[in-house]
Amino acid sequence: MERAGENRRPAAGKPVPGVRGMGNRRPLKELNNLAGAHPYPYAIAKKPMLEKTGRNEKKPALVSHRPLTRHRAALLENKQLPDHLAVAVDAAEPEVDPQNEPIPDDTAETDEEIELVGGDTDMVYDEEEQEDIVDDVSLMDIDSADSGNPLAATEYVEEIYRFYRKNEKLSCVRPDYMSSQGDINEKMRAILVDWLIEVHYKFELMDETLFLTVNIIDRYLEKQVVPRKKLQLVGVTAMLLACKYEEVSVPVVEDLVLISDRAYNKGEILEMEKSVLNTLEYNMSVPTPYVFMRRFLKAADSDKQLQLVSFFMLELCLVEYKMLKYCPSLLAAAAVYTAQCAINRCWQWTKICETHSRYTRDQLIECSSMMVQFHQKAAGGKLTGVHRKYSTLRFGSVAKVEPAHFLLGG
Repeated sequence: MERAGENRRPAAGKPVPGVRGMGNRRPLKELNNLAGAHPYPYAIAKKPMLEKTGRNEKKPALVSHRPLTRHRAALLENKQLPDHLAVAVDAAEPEVDPQNEPIPDDTAETDEEIELVGGDTDMVYDEEEQEDIVDDVSLMDIDSADSGNPLAATEYVEEIYRFYRKNEKLSCVRPDYMSSQGDINEKMRAILVDWLIEVHYKFELMDETLFLTVNIIDRYLEKQVVPRKKLQLVGVTAMLLACKYEEVSVPVVEDLVLISDRAYNKGEILEMEKSVLNTLEYNMSVPTPYVFMRRFLKAADSDKQLQLVSFFMLELCLVEYKMLKYCPSLLAAAAVYTAQCAINRCWQWTKICETHSRYTRDQLIECSSMMVQFHQKAAGGKLTGVHRKYSTLRFGSVAKVEPAHFLLGG
């Protein structure tokens, strides 16, 4: 990969500096390893991180062990209820002596109605309706596989994402904020973001850090008029703040001085850090598209390829100023939808994805079509940082996936 920013000129008239002066410096990853930093786990875990010691090992007892009553046995006969529904059924049943009420055999009472009693309300379902309810509950429960993973926070993950949705507008900026800038424009912003994506790649930082970096830049530029000679300073400072918020091992300021070819000194970066924090009122806790992407990929039952193609689509949008009109959750949902279409070569948006994202295919198609256009031109033009990143083996060479052209007509 060529050095970040070489042969590229911003509007200021001088090349955006690349990675120079670091010939004898140890790679940041190696320094982190010497410091004893542990690798950060991949954010989207398909399996719990705490693996079971045996296949048939008993789970922690969440409910008391009671004999099967007739009603519960009928419910469990053909479908396995999740534990929380089984608890509700047990709670609604009166205590029965197992000696006087044996478990019915497989052929008993198959045509009878099942009565569930809770409080003062009687709800009656026939067997076919009950099976549909069980199917829907099982279909929508995407967290059962992570019940033993404390990092998944399955007990209150829905509350977390309700909070994200409620507050995602706080992370958004006016889609026309650049009109208040007198010395910079959207093309300069694109050059800066494209360069930062390469810096992020070279430093081997986490995905969260990149999305928060771009978010900090946009929120700061919305509120402060910045001369073009200070735009790159805003960018490296935003990355420093994002690293402090997200990373386990943070790059030192001297690394950022070198990566920007000494265009700024340590004192200038620290002064800009104070300016950014004061302008944003120290608010770094905003939901970016990354947090929604984690959830929607889980709903899509994604494999590694789908994850990588989805992030490829989303990072293509980071460079594009016009994509600021979309909220983070919609960008993430459209990225997953576009990636599924590109991989499977057909329209694909399941009911589970629709339920957890809260977006229908019709709501995503406009944003998704724009992503396809970015995908088509990703290899050409002057800003190819994202395409070159996702053309590497480390990222599965997913940039070579054929764009979903059929979405442009759809």
